[in-house]
Amino acid sequence: MPKVEELANSRPSDLSAKLPVSVIVATRNEQKNLPRCLEALCDVGEVYVIDSGSTDATTEIARSYGATVVEFHYQGGWPKKRQWAMENLPLAFDWIFLVDADEALTPELSEEIRRAIQNSDINGYYISLRMYFLGRLLRHGGAGFWKLLLFRRGKGGYECRLKDQDSSMADMEIHEHVVVEGATARLKNPLHHHNVESLSRYITKHDEYSNWEAKVWMEGDAKDLAPAFFGTQAQRRRWLKTKFLRLPGAPLWFFLFRYLLSLGFLDGIPGLIYCGFQAVQVFHVKAKIFEMQRAASSKGPNLG
Repeated sequence: MPKVEELANSRPSDLSAKLPVSVIVATRNEQKNLPRCLEALCDVGEVYVIDSGSTDATTEIARSYGATVVEFHYQGGWPKKRQWAMENLPLAFDWIFLVDADEALTPELSEEIRRAIQNSDINGYYISLRMYFLGRLLRHGGAGFWKLLLFRRGKGGYECRLKDQDSSMADMEIHEHVVVEGATARLKNPLHHHNVESLSRYITKHDEYSNWEAKVWMEGDAKDLAPAFFGTQAQRRRWLKTKFLRLPGAPLWFFLFRYLLSLGFLDGIPGLIYCGFQAVQVFHVKAKIFEMQRAASSKGPNLG
């Protein structure tokens, strides 16, 4: 892993024409997605690719686009990848922009960001995700949502919902959200999110996510963004998920809610698969909660 001093000394000198933000891209075996992502970031001030031992060409691709590659070796616990990067990297700019390897910045969003960060009264911006799944733009089924991805350095960071976690739950933040001190606003232009490299990869990643969600259900405490129907979109989605998880037959109800009530059927076969996978995820979380509860009860009281 490069030393912090080495990273600070390796910054490009001519940044005047660049979008003055520090981009953090978390990766692991993203050679198919990364070129599109980094091509769209060519006019950004600096890009850090935080990699977790990729075995494909991810790091070579990142360097070919001029990104600074930092290897992250997760040892469990907190912080995870992106929060660690925010705390440890010598970021050159006052604004941090979080981008996934399967996401792409548009010229329209770039220009909006350039104007938005001039507002001294705002410390963070929510950006909507335009979801592409199996080659189709999803317009329904709860696929579109807002995330706080752009914020002033030192004014924002990820909530910690679970300190006792390990690599079986992924090494980066999953459904933790960025919490910002001070005022926030929404940007008009979306970030394009290409959700699937392959269904097999999608299933593998979401297996790790369900491990984390089950553990959070058993032990986590959402202090910064508690579930609330009348809160932010993130709080409302979190509230709905907790209610669905308590229902008998929750996966079926979740599918009907996404596919019928939220009009997922209007997105064709990709919409059907997306809503189906979301329901399967709920099933996996409930099954793993049951497994954890059974394991805990079988141990019985410790009388030693």
